[in-house]
Amino acid sequence: MAGLEAGRGLGYAKAAELNGYPGPKHVLELADELGLSETQRARTRELFETMQERASALGRELIAAEAALDEAFARGDISPERLAELVAASARIEGDLRRVHLEAHLGQAAVLDEEQTERYVRLRGYGSGSHEHHRRHRN
Repeated sequence: MAGLEAGRGLGYAKAAELNGYPGPKHVLELADELGLSETQRARTRELFETMQERASALGRELIAAEAALDEAFARGDISPERLAELVAASARIEGDLRRVHLEAHLGQAAVLDEEQTERYVRLRGYGSGSHEHHRRHRN
């Protein structure tokens, strides 16, 4: 719950990360090693802060949606229709949360040049093969 409230990634952007689309949090952590310019640092901070703000809000919504589901069961006030409604609400929020994290990776890819992205992939321990997919889609 703390991770959701704080807007942490919690694995929501693995599809991007593992395919050579860097995440702003880790880019900031590796800023010196990546040789980021001041403009790149500023844009990355902006991406991270926007993502974290949106993800945190959605995380709180997801916690509330899950609490509503739990409460409906606890009160015995649940029907198949209500269950479908509550689960759909929770799933929609979680999907939005995942999209926010993935969009941050897309935005970050546009900030870095190819050499920085390849260096990021190596520094994060993903090897060079995972970046080939990214290169094909970015160009």
